[in-house]
Amino acid sequence: MEDKIIGSELFQEHRKVEVALYPAVLTWKEIEQGRKRSSVTSESGHSHAVQVCEIVAVHKAEDEADAQTRIHPKTIKQHSQQHPYAFTVSYVKRTQQHLWRCSDVTFHCAEQQICEQWIQVANEQLSLLTNRPRSLLVYINPYGGKRRGKRIYEQKVAPVFRRAGIFTDVIVTERANHARDHLKTEANLDDYDGYAGLGDSQPMDVCSVHHNNVFLKYSVSLLGYGFYGDVLTESERNRWLGPARYDLSGFKTFLSHNHYEGTVSFLPAEDNVGHPRDKLQCRSGCRICQHKHSSKEEHNEVSEEEEKPAEGSDIDWSVIHGKFIAINSANMSCACPRSPKGLSPSAHLADGTTDLILVRKCSRLDFFKHLLRHTNKDDQFDHWFVEVHRVRKFRFQPWHHEPVPLEDQSERPEKPDISPTSSLQETYDYNTAESSWNCDGEILHHTAIQVSVQCQLIRLFARGIEEQQDAEAAV
Repeated sequence: MEDKIIGSELFQEHRKVEVALYPAVLTWKEIEQGRKRSSVTSESGHSHAVQVCEIVAVHKAEDEADAQTRIHPKTIKQHSQQHPYAFTVSYVKRTQQHLWRCSDVTFHCAEQQICEQWIQVANEQLSLLTNRPRSLLVYINPYGGKRRGKRIYEQKVAPVFRRAGIFTDVIVTERANHARDHLKTEANLDDYDGYAGLGDSQPMDVCSVHHNNVFLKYSVSLLGYGFYGDVLTESERNRWLGPARYDLSGFKTFLSHNHYEGTVSFLPAEDNVGHPRDKLQCRSGCRICQHKHSSKEEHNEVSEEEEKPAEGSDIDWSVIHGKFIAINSANMSCACPRSPKGLSPSAHLADGTTDLILVRKCSRLDFFKHLLRHTNKDDQFDHWFVEVHRVRKFRFQPWHHEPVPLEDQSERPEKPDISPTSSLQETYDYNTAESSWNCDGEILHHTAIQVSVQCQLIRLFARGIEEQQDAEAAV
């Protein structure tokens, strides 16, 4: 272990503890004095350790001492007379299912100088955490969280920011795109470290979306055409239903069972060390993302011209024509309560790629089986009509059909169908409408798009998901 910065014998809940602060960790351990004839200190009870990067704040504990005195007046009064000075360490405590809670531990000491020294030294160590945000710009959607967004922030988030000494400017949005417009015209981004968040700094990929080389939007999590685009379009017509509109829209879209024709071309991530079905999930300290971080400059040296498919050639690029129920691009796993694994369980946050999921035209029952696998541990890609590719770029071009007069139906040109059921006779619908792209919950007004992954474009103030055993060992 590294050299100790400061150490003292203090009291914590009437127990004598040995407290030590190292550059990376704070420890405390209950102790008791050995026999009178021996000056050796023996250990008793449990030892505790908290990483310095997971300490939220260190401050005087006057208010807490007063509160404890009201609860246990006689015991606390006697103890506080002997050790009247105290400081509190607020830190991250892990609970079940990867949840974090802010916990406190208070240490009492007999001398004011010792108390103040601990507070000063501990806060000096916290100030060395340069990746921790100091100033944040916070946008609150008052309609979010079942219209409880503002209250959730004030009751749950703001107290943590205040405790950590993070300055915040809070903007309550009043209309669609209010946050975007504020960022473009009013906000001085040089005054802030970022948006609402707390923890270590972590790079993150972002997809840039273009139409005919004109920038449309950035996508952080999901781009969905077909099923997820239709769900969003339908839900926008029923906003008055609140969150229930998503369930209704999903059910109606599933029953509609629409499919869409188009061409998908993509640049495979051949140099990447992972694969969408390798079961290597992105977790805190992910080796794939760390490897990509070390080779980011080399990755960015590839010019735009080198990555464009040559005219009349498909060198490096793969091209797929077909009928699709859904085309999804997952920049991350997209896990949620209804899909614990997510759309692509092995997608990574910062590897310079996105997982392109193609769901071909199939029966309604087959598609239901595919959706059902998002809720369990079965492989949702293990279907004949589903394929997934890890890509750096992709393009989509819908097929536009001209109406064919009834008398000319016999002269309808044949079109290849590369699905396994291509040998079956099918009726082509020349009036099939186009779907819409769902870009992180917003509808894009163009269907023909070009998407590029911007490797580690933004810095995310967050910690990756930790494996449960690792989390328990860290406490």
